[in-house]
Amino acid sequence: MSEKHAATRDRSAVRTLLRLWPYVRPVRTRLFSAAFVAVVASCLGLVIPLVLKWMVDGPVADRDPGGVWLGALVLLLLGVAEALLFGFRRWLVARPLAGVEAAMRADLYRHLQRLPVAFHDRWASGQLLSRGTTDLMLLRMFLAFPLTFLLVNATTILVGYVILLGQQWTLGLVLLAPIAPLVILCSLFESRYAIVARQAQDQVGDLTTVVEESVLGIRIIKGFGRHRSQARAFRRLSERLRGTELGKARLLAGIWALITTIPEVTIGAALVLGTIQVADGTLSAGTLVAFLSTALALRWPVESIGFLLAMSQEAATATERYFEVMDAAEESSGGAHDSTGSDASTGSDASRSSHEPGAAHESGAGSADGLRFEGVEFRYPDASDGAAPVLARIDLRVRPGETMALVGGTGSGKTTLTALVPRLHEVTAGRITLDGEDIAAMPRERVRELVSVAFEEPTLFSASVGENVLMGAEGAGGEELGRALDIAQAGFVQSLPHGADTQVGEQGLSLSGGQRQRLALARAVVGQPRFLVLDDPLSALDVHTEALVEAALRRVLEDTTALVVAHRPSTVMLADRVALLSGGRIAAVGTHQELLRTNGEYAWLMSGADAQETDAEEGVR
Repeated sequence: MSEKHAATRDRSAVRTLLRLWPYVRPVRTRLFSAAFVAVVASCLGLVIPLVLKWMVDGPVADRDPGGVWLGALVLLLLGVAEALLFGFRRWLVARPLAGVEAAMRADLYRHLQRLPVAFHDRWASGQLLSRGTTDLMLLRMFLAFPLTFLLVNATTILVGYVILLGQQWTLGLVLLAPIAPLVILCSLFESRYAIVARQAQDQVGDLTTVVEESVLGIRIIKGFGRHRSQARAFRRLSERLRGTELGKARLLAGIWALITTIPEVTIGAALVLGTIQVADGTLSAGTLVAFLSTALALRWPVESIGFLLAMSQEAATATERYFEVMDAAEESSGGAHDSTGSDASTGSDASRSSHEPGAAHESGAGSADGLRFEGVEFRYPDASDGAAPVLARIDLRVRPGETMALVGGTGSGKTTLTALVPRLHEVTAGRITLDGEDIAAMPRERVRELVSVAFEEPTLFSASVGENVLMGAEGAGGEELGRALDIAQAGFVQSLPHGADTQVGEQGLSLSGGQRQRLALARAVVGQPRFLVLDDPLSALDVHTEALVEAALRRVLEDTTALVVAHRPSTVMLADRVALLSGGRIAAVGTHQELLRTNGEYAWLMSGADAQETDAEEGVR
């Protein structure tokens, strides 16, 4: 956090805010028009003191009631015109700025989808959420009000001082005296407020993370009776944010007090000096009234400087936080062609045609070659220098149409290895090929059309059952949906209130773990993928349901090249061969029976799994 605050201290708020220009440019005409209208409206307010001068030195001095009524009518018209112009300014900016906010939010969401998994592993979801909500709201408010009124108030102050000097230059010089100290104070305030504003916005992100985790983990919190400890953690973060916000309030109150006091003192001094000049006969009463009215009209533009600077600093911090995410490098397409458009659709067709039995995959190699790992190494991007790789020198081939079981102890790298196939992570060294074609040279869209995955922890979205399953294959329909549900033994869907149209709720928590896992498996097989990667997808099923799912999976695996992470012998039996992963390396490859006879580690792993399955079956009986 300290590094962020140091960067905040060193960066220029103006330079940061200029990064918003690409979003503002499409609506610049309306924004400039709104600023011009606001300047005209504000300058109309400066005409009022001139009308007062004419009234005091003219109709009032001459005791002319008609002239007074005429002056009052002019003042009323000026006030109405000023109000209408300010209302028109608000109308000009409301719709375009809502569009700017929507465009920035859409770009952020789109960018988040394209960022690598390693980025999401590092960033708390609450921090990303606060950037897409609170920070963008601050930016919209900045563009709607402070940005315009920094220009409007600066113009108003400049025009007002020209009028003051024109009316009585000696009194005008008195009011110019506080400019230098005000500039110094605002500079000091800006640098200190920027740091506190950044702290507050980061703490909002931390608080959002805690709230989100508490809501998603409510079953754990209630199950272990940890609501008090969670409440204490929330209270600590809330108190820290409260302290930071109070620090912001103290800074703002201090600068506001100084900015208010200094001009008031100078206006008082000008009033005393002007009164003396009127008494001496060197200044007319009307001129003094006009001078003081102009000075009072400039009070708000001057006093609002602190408030506008505070909002501008918060907007600069929000812009900085927004572009921290937007500047993160996206996943490279990795292919010779762009991953969208006609290439993607062609890839989809090729993917579907390759599902036919005996069909050769049309790739750069020209024939089916299966899935190969050639000298693959991997270490996480944030790993320290010199740290041992998670995977080292992985050489493995899964033949076309073969099912390879991947077995290993906890922490051996099984899940990491399977994540490399759909390019959720990039290999550090070596290469992975699909039918002879290096996946690093293929567009990601193409890779993910060819490779379908099901993870151990099933993730469902706030959508219907059917929509969740059909996410696995673009363009699939009801026939494919029914087939996938049959394979996954997800007949429970028919008993749901609205069948496949039933909404499953956030993360599918309205369903049991086994039901979620079966839907995740259905999603993986709905597109009849050429390559299938399953990360222990049956772990939450009871032994009877598992047997039914495995029987259906055997039919799917006949025409699919599959890599299956397995922890139980029953799952291993689905495979043609087994690879033992130990310490990030392939320790042995062979059939289940061969490894039982020749490899002690494999026999030990399977004996533990056998004991667990026996216990589970006894429990079922």
